[in-house]
Amino acid sequence: MLVHQILRNKRTGDTVTTVTPGSTVADAARLLSKNRIGALVVTEDDITPAGILSERDIVREIGRRGTDCLEDHVSAMMTREVVTCGVEDLADMVLARMTERRIRHMPVMRDGRMIGLISIGDVVKARLDELSMEKEALKGMIMGY
Repeated sequence: MLVHQILRNKRTGDTVTTVTPGSTVADAARLLSKNRIGALVVTEDDITPAGILSERDIVREIGRRGTDCLEDHVSAMMTREVVTCGVEDLADMVLARMTERRIRHMPVMRDGRMIGLISIGDVVKARLDELSMEKEALKGMIMGY
């Protein structure tokens, strides 16, 4: 399965919830909660990812410093090294990269522009669906239908 197929099957399609680097972490936390998502892409132009801020980043920092960190700018807490994938990448390769890098969210790029965001859950679900279809096809071949 290819990344563009995963995006097509997502409820939100290619909508990416973003935040600017100058927003406060509190504003970012409200966006995460409102949209019931685990990460925001940090960008100035909705095209080029400058970073990612996850709920885990926020919780980790609150645990370390307390709630004072909520007034920080997103740019101070975001992960700056953004690992991306392309629309034609294979799900297995993306899953391996996410596992290896210990990341849960990956912006999807086409021609240098961000067009979507996939999570490790999206990729796992797609892979399980694919395996289920393969199982049914093999079962049909064995059973003769």
